[in-house]
Amino acid sequence: MPKITMLQALNDALHLAMERDDDVVMLGEDIGKKGGVFGTTAGLHEKYGDMRVMDTPLSECGIIGTAVGMAVYGLRPVPEIQFQDFIFPGFDQIVSEMAKMRYRSGGHFTCPMVVRTPSGGGIRGGHYHSQSGEAYFAHTPGLRVVMPSTPREAKGLMLSAIFCDDPVIFLEPKALYRHGKEEVEDGFFTIDMDKARIARDGKDVTVVSWGAMVPICMDAANEAAEKGIDVEIIDMRSMLPWDAETVLESVRKTGRCIAVQEAPRTCSFASEIAATVAEKAVDSLEAPVGRVSGFDTPFPYTLEHVYKPDKKRVINAIEYVANWQ
Repeated sequence: MPKITMLQALNDALHLAMERDDDVVMLGEDIGKKGGVFGTTAGLHEKYGDMRVMDTPLSECGIIGTAVGMAVYGLRPVPEIQFQDFIFPGFDQIVSEMAKMRYRSGGHFTCPMVVRTPSGGGIRGGHYHSQSGEAYFAHTPGLRVVMPSTPREAKGLMLSAIFCDDPVIFLEPKALYRHGKEEVEDGFFTIDMDKARIARDGKDVTVVSWGAMVPICMDAANEAAEKGIDVEIIDMRSMLPWDAETVLESVRKTGRCIAVQEAPRTCSFASEIAATVAEKAVDSLEAPVGRVSGFDTPFPYTLEHVYKPDKKRVINAIEYVANWQ
């Protein structure tokens, strides 16, 4: 199997999807001849032409609204929003139309589309190019919200998302686009979006994370092991719906839980995990549920390294809950 980056894995998934089904179409700003601002759609325009890979005006509302119409018509559009921070002009189309199409039509219409968008920090882009907005979308029934953590996960989850009949917000952690390589099998395969992944087995502390925070948690777990703390890492994959049972099963084994995210702390998805664990596994808890997150401030430019959780902050949280008396 070849070793490839997440960027290459996503590009491969898009090529495979378009090759497999003529109804799969791409649209977005600069995704055609340029291949996208990060190169994720490179080669698609040359292979499939203007009718299936469409450069659009700079209008996120228009991009998503057009894709909703395409999806209801019977296509499988995959619109790209250049940065997740730019998605908000199209927010009404997402929460009022895309998410509610199946419900408002009594199941007569589906909206099979995937909104791809780079998410999170990693490029020192500041408050307009670095936000993590998964909680906005996880609050909206009718959507699926997915964020991969490795190249293989990215490819399999993207193919699952494109051929799912539900609308999907697919958040691509830009910090991982070119962050290392992984063996990824050739050809078409899917990964269950409804099931979290046990990225590392452990018996002392459960750490729950997703996206770009997963590799940081893995590094922290390896260092914690040198101190005699055996950490289990759960990669959520999906935040809506989310696999609460896998998290609860792990917490019932370890008795301790930490949720790690890049997004701000207040009203976050980490808070949802903490509340659910406290509600449904309180009899198993031997320490308070911990949260490691970004701060309740706009995402900074030069202080990105302070804002984003790092290995040290995760290790400190692991040691805190592991040594709780």
